Amino acid sequence: MAGIMLLERKGAMYKTDMGEPVFAPEQIPVKVTDPGLKLKDGKLLQYPVKINNKNIRITCVSMGNPHAVIVVKDVQAVPLASIGPAIEKHRMFPHRTNVEFIQINKRNNITVRVWERGSGETLACGTGAAASAVASFLLGLTDRKVNVHLPGGKLSIEWSAKDNHVYMTGPAAEVFDGTINI
Repeated sequence: MAGIMLLERKGAMYKTDMGEPVFAPEQIPVKVTDPGLKLKDGKLLQYPVKINNKNIRITCVSMGNPHAVIVVKDVQAVPLASIGPAIEKHRMFPHRTNVEFIQINKRNNITVRVWERGSGETLACGTGAAASAVASFLLGLTDRKVNVHLPGGKLSIEWSAKDNHVYMTGPAAEVFDGTINI
């Protein structure tokens, strides 16, 4: 999500509207590498891709930036430092992509590790948490509202059936205050 985010305070937590998810490959953008494979309702869900000689299934979502979501049994077992950049820079992503590995714990709880394009592994990513929640619901693995557990903390993500927007609730802290003289 690009631009200014408006926050709504909910006690010690903050809620923000992350916008609507985008699934059309050309809008994410994603180049479909095998035109023989059919999209599911115009979406890339569990799309098979060979990465580092391994077959993986990627679900693609844009939350204002591209995300490739991969469901795994154990996120801690993923060799993120090697597979993250291979997916980020794969030819199907013309502008590279963020990569999320998700582990389904319960219908309302998932654990996520993020490889952020251009940055590497990060402790948390709001758009990545949103994309992971949307993908897990589309795959029938979770409900529309899930707790997303990231190394940096927990976020609550809800994909509203009412307005199709994704809402994120979590803690916020001021980490920097500065002045620039030009």
